[in-house]
Amino acid sequence: MGRWTTAQDLKDLLRRKWRSGLLLTAQLQGEDLFPYRMPLRHPSGTELSNSFAEARAWLEKLDSQSKSLTGNGYELEWLEINHRQLGRNKIPVAAIFHRPADSLAFIGKTGEAAQFHQLCAEILKSCPALRPWLTRKPLQALAHADVWPKLLGVINFLQANPRPAIYIRQLDVAGVDTKFIEKHKKLLSELLDLVLPDAAINQNFTGGTGFEPRYGFRAKPVQIRFRLLDPALYLEGLADLQIPVADFARMPLPVNRVFITENLINGLAFPDLAQSLVIFGLGYGLDRLADISWLQDKTIYYWSDIDTHGFAMLDQIRAYFPQTISFLMDRNTTLQHRAQWGHEKIQVTRDLPRLNAAETLLYNDLRNNKLTEALRLEQEKIPYAVLQTALQGLVWNSYE
Repeated sequence: MGRWTTAQDLKDLLRRKWRSGLLLTAQLQGEDLFPYRMPLRHPSGTELSNSFAEARAWLEKLDSQSKSLTGNGYELEWLEINHRQLGRNKIPVAAIFHRPADSLAFIGKTGEAAQFHQLCAEILKSCPALRPWLTRKPLQALAHADVWPKLLGVINFLQANPRPAIYIRQLDVAGVDTKFIEKHKKLLSELLDLVLPDAAINQNFTGGTGFEPRYGFRAKPVQIRFRLLDPALYLEGLADLQIPVADFARMPLPVNRVFITENLINGLAFPDLAQSLVIFGLGYGLDRLADISWLQDKTIYYWSDIDTHGFAMLDQIRAYFPQTISFLMDRNTTLQHRAQWGHEKIQVTRDLPRLNAAETLLYNDLRNNKLTEALRLEQEKIPYAVLQTALQGLVWNSYE
């Protein structure tokens, strides 16, 4: 800004009011901003003496863009001063916007404001409980003007059918499909939390992945991918299966050993082994296994990358199955494959209380970068022959 307030300065200040939402929401909040007075930085007496021509040009330009000459915008508030050298003069000290329409026209927002107030009338007629949200986020409401009929359709459906126990695909609302819901989950969550009763909302679920259970829709079944490693145990000739967790929990399999490996290809290439199966591809989704009671009496081996995240997942699986044994995640395996070391992008640094003493020592070396910076030895970089030898060792040990 220059030393004296210009019409552009006034526009910039009003546009900040617009971006804050205040110009749109004053009526919703029952506030009356108008007449809205904006003080002007104006020439002082000394500046009038020293820069009279410049001050006069400033005044004429400011006045030329006022409501008295343009038909909209601000009116000037004048102060009469008696200057010792220049005599009596009037100088503008404030710009006043008497009506909302004056301020909106001045910054070119008349159409958007009219659209917002029309939207509010339609939204509040259907959902009065959304008034606080409209007050907080008027520009977001305006940005979604085209989809409000669909949003209100979803809201009205759930008000009439709380916790409907259907898939989103079955939602009977005009123009609404699963892609629409996926795209607007965050916005819908904000709105639904305001209009639905507490009994219709499961507070244990949040975020995009928790949308379905939060509002009572049926979620896509969480799947478990596993391979039976013993041909004698194949199910109707099938070894590689992916089924819902609930089904997996209901089918106790006659195996003694269960391997859990993070990497998909490692799971697919895992060697045959009597009375064994391998579960793979879960990553940090190990909680899917937590309620599978028939795993409690199995010998479980966990194999992940040798890095801080791998040990964090080992710690996690032991929260559900304390008997879990780490597999190819030891110091010897780490040091014997130095040529295959890579680096983690982000390390885990918290304590992992469920690791045993040897695992804790190696984990501490990893998180403290004792062996190398952010060491990571990926599972798939360990030779297949090493895996086969380790499995043979398990078999021989089981006979001892």
